[in-house]
Amino acid sequence: MQAPHKTESRALVWMAIGAIIIGTNGLMVRIAETPPTVSAFWRLLFGGVLVLLYARATRQWQSLPRRVWLWALLPGAIFACDLWLWHRSILLIGPGLSTLLANAQVFFMALAGVLLFGERLGPRFLMGILLSFFGLWLMLGGSWATLPPAYRWGVWMGLATGLSYAIFNVGLRRTQQVAHVDPSRPAPVAQVLGIVSLIGAAALGMAGVAEGTSFAIPSLKSLLVLLALAGIGHCLSWVLISKAMSHLRVAVIGLMLLLQPIVAFLLDVALFDRLTTSREWLGLAFTLAGIFLASLKGRSRLPEQPT
Repeated sequence: MQAPHKTESRALVWMAIGAIIIGTNGLMVRIAETPPTVSAFWRLLFGGVLVLLYARATRQWQSLPRRVWLWALLPGAIFACDLWLWHRSILLIGPGLSTLLANAQVFFMALAGVLLFGERLGPRFLMGILLSFFGLWLMLGGSWATLPPAYRWGVWMGLATGLSYAIFNVGLRRTQQVAHVDPSRPAPVAQVLGIVSLIGAAALGMAGVAEGTSFAIPSLKSLLVLLALAGIGHCLSWVLISKAMSHLRVAVIGLMLLLQPIVAFLLDVALFDRLTTSREWLGLAFTLAGIFLASLKGRSRLPEQPT
């Protein structure tokens, strides 16, 4: 048996690598050179297949009742909506700001806890909201009226991504609950996530047809980027983070997950020449601090089956 400190150290490495990988997802969407619906479709299709293969290879596969597929329709549709919004936001305002805005899911998850489960919001969470809104005001508020309409749409889509992801998390948890065949043996979240991903891919496929979009992958470079987005950004990051979360305290998890928007923002500045003023850097710091404070709400250690 491994010593607790060694297990936690390894979990920290897994969490850091997983969060950094997710921070590069926006970059991969940007360089995939495909329409946003198309990149989201292939991400979920390839990613769903790979996650199901992972569940089979690690012997997590179970025979699930038919009702699971019905319950999975909600998170599947919401996951499709989440990526439909986020991939557009990335192209409109850049991977850095869009990833930062998507992390607003922390606040929407807390609101869901209040409305659905009767939880209370403490002063630490409320302070997190104030810090985050002040940070966003520093980044956007001073020049909001002069921003192009497309840029403002990208901001709203980034925030809507956070709302969609919060709804997806609630739906995924509910789907996993009804997927239990044996009460003593929870349904593997990898298998449920794979099913949800394929349902999301089907929804994005229908959206693409309605938009008149071609799903053809234009080049070998685009194919390799989309495979990396699905295999590394979608699957490997999820495996690493899910393995780490049950061994770490909520405060550590919240802090490590901030690597996602930090990495995305730094890549945006370094690779796409995003002009960033000192006021915007200060706003970024306040927003990240607010997200971190809000993420501390909850138990000191997360359960074995995270989402």
